[in-house]
Amino acid sequence: MTNYINENFKLYNNDCLKQLNEIEENSIDLIITDPPYNLAKFMKGRQTNLKKMRSNFFGDAGWDDDDYDVWINHMDEFFRQANRILKKKGSLILFMSIIKVESLIKLAEKHKFYYKTTGIWHKTNPMPRNMNLHFINSTEAWIYFVNDSKTGTFNNDGKAIHDFIETSLTPSNEKKFGKHPTQKPVGLINHFIKILSNENDTVLDCFMGSGSTGVSSIGLKRKFIGIEFNKEYFDIAKNRIHDVNNSEITLFDMENIKYV
Repeated sequence: MTNYINENFKLYNNDCLKQLNEIEENSIDLIITDPPYNLAKFMKGRQTNLKKMRSNFFGDAGWDDDDYDVWINHMDEFFRQANRILKKKGSLILFMSIIKVESLIKLAEKHKFYYKTTGIWHKTNPMPRNMNLHFINSTEAWIYFVNDSKTGTFNNDGKAIHDFIETSLTPSNEKKFGKHPTQKPVGLINHFIKILSNENDTVLDCFMGSGSTGVSSIGLKRKFIGIEFNKEYFDIAKNRIHDVNNSEITLFDMENIKYV
């Protein structure tokens, strides 16, 4: 296991559930994470050019190739740990395939999470895979929960904020240290961090991937804890987060990374 720690962030190259067990209870203000969607076996049985990508990339996450019952048990333990480490009224944003949302809402409610909404991230420039055969897959769902309360931090400045977010895919300048197949753009993560947390709060991403949540957290003056099992992606995240932590980027710059 590799750790990379300073006063602003703690990064762990470790299994998610093992490392969560080491985090102090009631110490996290916001969790934003993108766990494996458990679609590998489903996709491998279909005639699609995503089969190779899922075999090469998604299996690395450890849970995507699992049988459904194994995956749901892992997610059950994730929610148990999340309830333990999140402060009361802390928020959880979970990216997930729309076909798994109902199952995860039931698990979360079992562990004292209050379900707020299911939102949609629409990608304005999705890959046009099989465009002559069916509708292009241009959306991902995200689920919003609050821990052990009906309300939590919500910095809307008196404005109506919809549960539909539209951005481009991750721009190339955010991939200078390497690529991840499901990398989220920093502008998307900024949206959630600014609304659901405050400066000096602690943000956790326990499926850190290439570190977009960490980049956004540090740039917006939050503390960050990241966990990533895959060493290649951990190193990409470490380099990205180290770069923003040591750069001249200002809070104004981060807050003005817009949806593009």
